[in-house]
Amino acid sequence: MKKLLAVLLSFMLVGVLFTGCKTTQEPGGGTGAKYHIGVVTGTVSQSEDDLRGGERLVQEYGDVADGGMITTLTYPDNFTSEQETTIAQIVGLADDPLMKAIVVNQAVPGTAEAFKRVREKRPDILLLAGEPHEDPNVIEAAADQASSADNVARGYLIIWAAKQMGAKTFVHISFPRHMSYELLSRRRYIMEEACKDLGLKFVFETAPDPTSDVGVAGAQQFMLEKTPAWVQKYGKDTAFFCTNDAETEPLLKQLMKYGGLFVEADLPSPLMGYPGALGIDLSAEQGDWPAILKKVEQAVVDGGGSGRFGTWAYSYGYTTTAGLGEYAKRCIDGTATMGNTQDLFDAFNKYTPGATWNGSNYKDLNTGITSPNHVLIYQDTYVFGKGYLGTTKQVVPDKYLTLKAPSS
Repeated sequence: MKKLLAVLLSFMLVGVLFTGCKTTQEPGGGTGAKYHIGVVTGTVSQSEDDLRGGERLVQEYGDVADGGMITTLTYPDNFTSEQETTIAQIVGLADDPLMKAIVVNQAVPGTAEAFKRVREKRPDILLLAGEPHEDPNVIEAAADQASSADNVARGYLIIWAAKQMGAKTFVHISFPRHMSYELLSRRRYIMEEACKDLGLKFVFETAPDPTSDVGVAGAQQFMLEKTPAWVQKYGKDTAFFCTNDAETEPLLKQLMKYGGLFVEADLPSPLMGYPGALGIDLSAEQGDWPAILKKVEQAVVDGGGSGRFGTWAYSYGYTTTAGLGEYAKRCIDGTATMGNTQDLFDAFNKYTPGATWNGSNYKDLNTGITSPNHVLIYQDTYVFGKGYLGTTKQVVPDKYLTLKAPSS
């Protein structure tokens, strides 16, 4: 009996030691996270910046698999034809009893349906959508909070910024498919009206659609060939804006070579167009946005582009994932309130030191209703060789916020 008792006591001691060892390795001092947050993004090939924002949250708050707070998932690259897979992935997060919030960025088609199903199973889970692809009224009905790039305010502010940079002419480059999108055509119309009011000449130029028969390569070749002629035609005091990401790189490359101005990309980031256009290797700076900005800025200045090229200092996609995750955490912890725009900006500001954000709630021009849970946001424009322009401090005149593109 004494031997048996000794063996049992030794097993108990080992169990205590083992348990003690395990808990000290877990975040938060031993017992693991009290709740979990699910983060769903695209893959590296589809939307790398979005995914890196999720990695930042894991780095900060730990992976659920290791006793931390964050669970990350990626939806299929071909999300349009695999909506059911995307929906199933998002809804599956609700099976975790500790799940308290789900963030999807970008909120691709199917997100609203997934949120509805999660709501039915677990009404306690907060649901947040970054850069939703579905109609505003659809995602607003399903999510607790949605955020999108503020293309309404930017319609005015990009023109204001172009004027500060010395532009006399503004060239907007796009194609029919993009101009069929309500928000993009609305932004284009606001830009044209802002040019009239601020004393710039507005020009609309058409480029090939990369999804057409010419493909991405053909569209990029068009930009390489056409940009020098545009600069010659409109002058070097002309700011150029392109609605397509793939066409931004060749545009920047030729503007650096032949002259012209560039305020910021359609979805701004130091990585949007600049590395390829300038031949910069940023592998060593991956994830370090101040270092990325510094290296790109040096290349632009060395190329003679000081004061003539701009961007957002921090990636919009990266910040949206990390910012919405932080916002969700603060709401769960009771240090922020869901639906409070300033609390949302504060969460975004955490990941963009030195930059500022602004924006407003989305207003449906057809109904006149302002959404309480859908915020349009924008970051201050950073001009290489100059610094921040202060766009987030500017007051966008009310007339631009209600301008609607005329029916074609």
